[in-house]
Amino acid sequence: MVLVVDMVRGFLEEGYPLYCGNRARRIIPNVQGLLEQELAQDSRIFFLCDHHSPDDPEFKMFPPHCLEGTAEAEVIPELAQYQGEVIPKRRYSAFFDTPLEEKLSQLKPEKLIICGVCTDICVLHTIADARSRDYQVEVPVDCVASFDEKAHHFALEHMEKTLGAKLTSFRASRVKLAKFKSSEAVLSGETADIYFARTIDILRHEALNPVATMEFFSSRAGILCGMEEVKALLARILPEGNREVWALAEGEAMERKEVVLRITAPYQSYGLYETAIDGILAQCSGWATAARQCVEAARGIPIISFGARHVYPSVVGIMDYSAIIGGCTGCSSIAGARLVDIKPSGTMPHALIIIMGDTVKATLAFDKYMPPEVPRVSLVDTFKDEAEESLLVAQALGEKLNSVRLDTPGERGKVTADLVKEVRARLDLAGFKKVGIFVSGGIDPERITYFIESGAPVDGFGVGSYITGAKPIDFTADLHEVEGKPIAKRGRIPGITPNPRLKRIM
Repeated sequence: MVLVVDMVRGFLEEGYPLYCGNRARRIIPNVQGLLEQELAQDSRIFFLCDHHSPDDPEFKMFPPHCLEGTAEAEVIPELAQYQGEVIPKRRYSAFFDTPLEEKLSQLKPEKLIICGVCTDICVLHTIADARSRDYQVEVPVDCVASFDEKAHHFALEHMEKTLGAKLTSFRASRVKLAKFKSSEAVLSGETADIYFARTIDILRHEALNPVATMEFFSSRAGILCGMEEVKALLARILPEGNREVWALAEGEAMERKEVVLRITAPYQSYGLYETAIDGILAQCSGWATAARQCVEAARGIPIISFGARHVYPSVVGIMDYSAIIGGCTGCSSIAGARLVDIKPSGTMPHALIIIMGDTVKATLAFDKYMPPEVPRVSLVDTFKDEAEESLLVAQALGEKLNSVRLDTPGERGKVTADLVKEVRARLDLAGFKKVGIFVSGGIDPERITYFIESGAPVDGFGVGSYITGAKPIDFTADLHEVEGKPIAKRGRIPGITPNPRLKRIM
């Protein structure tokens, strides 16, 4: 069940006294997608809408707004098309003096997905009341917004750490899992430790091929990634009539030493591939976990994986795929984007601007030759002051310009919160309020937190080496049963390790 809070014209259309701004409008496509997704699963939708009388006491704090019977109190046209029930409300919480509680008690939903505006006011109070009634609550962070960015991020942290709501990402949940094909190098055993190849050779000579159960577990907590590639490998090598595989799903959080994969099959069918399975899970989970750390720090601000230049070319695609599984909304490499069936993200390099000799000329050329579906994002730190170049490209492209990207090098002090604020102010004063600001260059969770806590109005971050340089999460595999008999090496407990979170996949 989805509760859509205050997505009304009075808060989301310019010209009304409590217009929440362009940042709030940017969540509209995500909310649309969320409603489409949930309606396809027969979920119920409730639109909770501010609806005030002319003498409402709230007008002592806020200007008169969303008066009953006026256009301000209507659901925005972009969402009005979706089937749902409108419930008027007069206070911050959608539970206060409305029929919502009675309707929920009749429907008995498993969870509530709550989205809308403002994160720190009506959304927060509605979530607090929902949690007080013991409802499980999910908050897609890219489907909530506020006119006050600091308050928005405070509210998200309060929802998660104090109220116990689960923060999710609509964009990340839409990622399509890649379809993998195992390489010949892996299938042939060339990537295996030699002692596994020798073990299989010895067992063949001895005619020993018992059905054995092997469990894989991680050395530390993180985000599991690589399981889809492992599944593709196992589907090729395990005998169809004599196999049983249990696993956690791609992108799930895992605990230290938690069993994430259990294989039961004739040992010779998979023993050679222990090295490959460990390696796939280790590297991919390390990248995905680093990406998730950035995503969590950003609290709904999109993160793009910009790390292709930091890894060996043959693994660029899987690195970017792992970053997206970790929660990045896009990636710069063509290979990574192809794996998850999205368009690669990118603007223009400094090389284009330097060769053309001028940022505006380069941006106009980009606009001239790139397809219309490619966002117009201009890099604005090559020759002139960032604020100056931002205004110049905005004036040149007008409504076509989506964003400017700040990538100030370390020699010039990197991008700072004050610089972002200045660029935003100058763009706004010149009438370019819809132009976003994208920041890249040495971005990590600490830097993301710095921008957020400083109140810098960043609309997106590009993260490179923090993801690509992440330490792999070591995985270990142990045999726990041979022909149904519990067994283990010293220090480990014989027999199957219970983990109710595992799902059978083969």
